[in-house]
Amino acid sequence: MKEKELLKIITNYFEEKIFDNHKINALKTHSKLKSYKINPIIVKYLSKILEDDFTPLGIAKALYYPRILGTSINTSFGTRIQNMFVELGLASGSLIKGMDIEFIDKIDGRKKWCQLKSGPNTINSEDVNPLLKKFSSVTNLARTNAINLNNSDLILGVLYGEDLQLSQHYKKIDAQFPVIIGKEFWHRITGFPNFYNKLVLNLDEMILTLDTEDFFERGYKELAKEIESSDLFDFKS
Repeated sequence: MKEKELLKIITNYFEEKIFDNHKINALKTHSKLKSYKINPIIVKYLSKILEDDFTPLGIAKALYYPRILGTSINTSFGTRIQNMFVELGLASGSLIKGMDIEFIDKIDGRKKWCQLKSGPNTINSEDVNPLLKKFSSVTNLARTNAINLNNSDLILGVLYGEDLQLSQHYKKIDAQFPVIIGKEFWHRITGFPNFYNKLVLNLDEMILTLDTEDFFERGYKELAKEIESSDLFDFKS
């Protein structure tokens, strides 16, 4: 597949599978009160700082904003990209526990077993040892089964960012197993040296032309109506 064609396919995938799904879930799921576990004290406080009052709209914004602007899309991002690599034939799902995908590295021609992470700051200190343990287990499994594998064939692939942005937690892993980030990772999986930079430009152009259909405002207003009629809150006192 040519680079230009692959860029178009992946840009469309982002629009349909990530951005459009985010919009659909915002209205279908996140605008419903039952999808939230509520701390009544905290949401009352958050309503006050958002609307300077304890109101259905304030509660709705306190619940809806962090879900839509943070957790809902960030949680699904890595999984969607993992599925995309498999669907487009750039990789296959890994049969080895602890690895996400397997692919032929377009730079060195060797098979890579890869765990995917979204960005350069997406792991914490408590994630480091479990990740190293997973990678070491794969190494031991390979030796047991006489698989031609060395440490450089087990990689942690970071979808966006640059080497200089990698956290110290990633650097601890990189001391034993390669952490491949951003431009180099996309080069290895697609075979095109500047694919990452071109994809970022394509996505920027596409995002600026998106029709959001005011889904963000529609969602929290629907949630506010449900909150207003709920027995969970007393707005009269």
